[in-house]
Amino acid sequence: MSTHTATIRWKNQGPDFLSRRYSREHALHFDGGAVMPGSPSPHIVPAPWSNPAGIDPEELFVASVSSCHMLWFLHVACDAGFLPESYEDAAEGIMTQNERGVLWISRITLHPKIIWGGEKQPSATEVEHLHHLAHEQCFIANSIKTDVIVQPEN
Repeated sequence: MSTHTATIRWKNQGPDFLSRRYSREHALHFDGGAVMPGSPSPHIVPAPWSNPAGIDPEELFVASVSSCHMLWFLHVACDAGFLPESYEDAAEGIMTQNERGVLWISRITLHPKIIWGGEKQPSATEVEHLHHLAHEQCFIANSIKTDVIVQPEN
C-alpha cells in the first residue's frame, strides 16, 4: 500500500465572499515540490472569479487518466520488446449530467500517438493489445466509474 498526497491552498482575497463574488484561484502543492495554479473551469465559474490559465479539476482528472495509461503503456511496450520514441495524447473528457442531474465526467477518450523506434515495429493488433494491457493495469482507470476509451492515432 502507498499513500499519495496533495495540498490545496486558497485564501480569501476580498470582501464579497458571501455574495459569491470571490476568486476561486488556488495553489496545488504536490509531495515532490511541484506547485501548480488551480482554478475552476471558466465554463463552470466565469472570470474574474476563475482564471483560464489555472488548471481546473476536470483537466487534472483527464490528465491523471491519460498519464497513468501512458506510464503503463510504456511499461508493457518495454516488456514486449518494442521501443517507443515518443508518446503524445490529446485526451478529452466529456462532462454530462447523470440521472439525478448532477454533472460528472462520463467519458474520457484517449488519443495516443506513438512514434516507434528500433527494428521491431508493432502491428496495429499488437498496439491495440498493448493499450488493452495498459488499461487493465492503470490504477486510475481501475478507481473510477468513468468510461475510458482508447483511440490510437496511428
